[in-house]
Amino acid sequence: QVQLVESEGGLVQAGDSLRLSCAASGRTFSNYAMGWFRQAPGKEREFVATISRGGGQTQYADSVVGRFTISRDNTKNTAYLQMNNLKPEDTAVYSCAAKGGDYDRRDKKYDYWGQGTQVTVSS
Repeated sequence: QVQLVESEGGLVQAGDSLRLSCAASGRTFSNYAMGWFRQAPGKEREFVATISRGGGQTQYADSVVGRFTISRDNTKNTAYLQMNNLKPEDTAVYSCAAKGGDYDRRDKKYDYWGQGTQVTVSS
């Protein structure tokens, strides 16, 4: 089992930056690819970003390319999502997830999930 705990999100203004963290425990963190997903009210959960086990490979949703950066520190068992130039359409509950093997954009491939954290961007 892997336990994932996201940091608190928050209410920010459009154009602001926010960094989410995802602290993992229970198993060897470096054995798991990590992903960030989000779900806005009335919408399905969508992929945001994913990172390989070693951190050398990443993928992003088109909507966040150039604004969001996923990273990880395997010595701290933590993954991060740096969000810059936030927009109102980024408002959602953000969740981190872990999976064994290769990184992936598909939420159904992930085995473990955090509880989610609310990010609200006002215009």
